[in-house]
Amino acid sequence: MNSTIRKIYLTIILPALLCGYNSVAQDEPVDPERLFEVNYESPLTIDLGEEDEEEEEVELKKKKRKKNVFYGIKTKKGYTRTGFGDDVVVELFYYLKVFEDPDSYVRNVYWYDFKKRKVVKSRNINKKYAGILHGPYAKMVGDRLIEEGIFYKGTKHGRWMRHNKHDILQEKKKWYKGWPKESRIAYYKNEKVRRMREIIPVHYGEKDGEYYAFHRNGRIAVIGQYKYDHKVGLWREYYNQRNRRKREIQYPEKPFDDEFRPYISKEWDEAGNVIYDREKEAKKWQ
Repeated sequence: MNSTIRKIYLTIILPALLCGYNSVAQDEPVDPERLFEVNYESPLTIDLGEEDEEEEEVELKKKKRKKNVFYGIKTKKGYTRTGFGDDVVVELFYYLKVFEDPDSYVRNVYWYDFKKRKVVKSRNINKKYAGILHGPYAKMVGDRLIEEGIFYKGTKHGRWMRHNKHDILQEKKKWYKGWPKESRIAYYKNEKVRRMREIIPVHYGEKDGEYYAFHRNGRIAVIGQYKYDHKVGLWREYYNQRNRRKREIQYPEKPFDDEFRPYISKEWDEAGNVIYDREKEAKKWQ
């Protein structure tokens, strides 16, 4: 257990367990080219790691840093506890003292639901009951640390590590405000306000994770999944209207399946009417 997490454990969880707290948070109120045609003439690959990992850890450990203030933003301390005996699960976290909307482009947002008394991952945020996670986070089963990382306004940031019950490292990833740190980001050209065009998830030099392409107004144009540099699963394309589907393309469920041929499973017109359904078309020929 590193010094940061040990300090959190000693200053937050241990006193809480000894005092027998029952509350869950303090101060509770309670064809691939056809899929998406885009001009790649000027893709911009940026280094999402603008802040060095070691610098971030130093920033979080500064002795003179104001209490419960991370990246210059005030937070409150909270935790959840579920289960019994050796299987009790405790989550330690901080959340924004004053609500702020997370980055609209990031799809995975984490917040504490004061009403349900649990940490949730959802883009549908109930502002009345939401505490946006911000600052150090730790998850423990009994006295075993199984996950640790940092949040920035509801998004994963910095280094995240996950361990199994035998304290063996299972996963280590680096994030930058909700995006894999090595991700490639492209923006639309000639815009007064910089608008994101697409984001390609990259992990250890390979495309891995959720891919997004956006219309100029910020709405999702394409969403899909990469695994070991291969498209997998169902990819969806959308019209420039809220949640209006355009096309679904099926890729193999697992990478390296060279025998599988991607196919269009469904298509819709702009009014939302189905104009092609592969399954129904297949039944006509049976």
